[in-house]
Amino acid sequence: MLNARRVLVLAPHTDDGELGCGGSIAKLIQQGSKVFYAAFSTADESVPSHFPKNQLEIEVRAATKILGILPEDLLVFKYQVRKLNYARQEILEELIRLRPIIKPDLVFLPASNDIHQDHRTIYEEGLRAFKHCSLLGYELIWNNLSFLANTFISLDENHIQLKINALAAYKTQEGRPYMSASFLRSLAEIRGVQCGKTLAEAFENIRTIL
Repeated sequence: MLNARRVLVLAPHTDDGELGCGGSIAKLIQQGSKVFYAAFSTADESVPSHFPKNQLEIEVRAATKILGILPEDLLVFKYQVRKLNYARQEILEELIRLRPIIKPDLVFLPASNDIHQDHRTIYEEGLRAFKHCSLLGYELIWNNLSFLANTFISLDENHIQLKINALAAYKTQEGRPYMSASFLRSLAEIRGVQCGKTLAEAFENIRTIL
């Protein structure tokens, strides 16, 4: 799967992709993969009042650039936060439109047991649109009551540092415990121990096409 040349990251909201697989994104890009990132909501309604309403779009552009994603490979949609399920058909049609353009070998998307309603919608519509691709579900442990960690991507120090740096671009999210460098590193260390490496990210193997 790490030989995938064209990779698509599906993020219900800006920052989900970086949180779930930011280190793997950095590693894949360094190995020569072309990585596309689609964010479906910029959560304008949730932006703190002292920031401009489009602040999260500004931040996702900065964060993905740090990971190495080209600006033209970032897709930002404006679906309303917490209401993606009301637009699931439109989202599915958008994914189907992107499928022949991106032609991904590997798709990262929320894990199947993610309980957030927006994450669940992107998981379900991503599964429908990309059922002929390898699919890895990323973990956001505050949304996962259970998580099947049966696939691991080992990371080097520079990969986890790029993930930390990318998430530091989200000034609107400062103070959230899962955004701290210590949490991000600790989780990578735990997943590394589980697979016999120093650092890693864990995934649910939803589908593998060899």
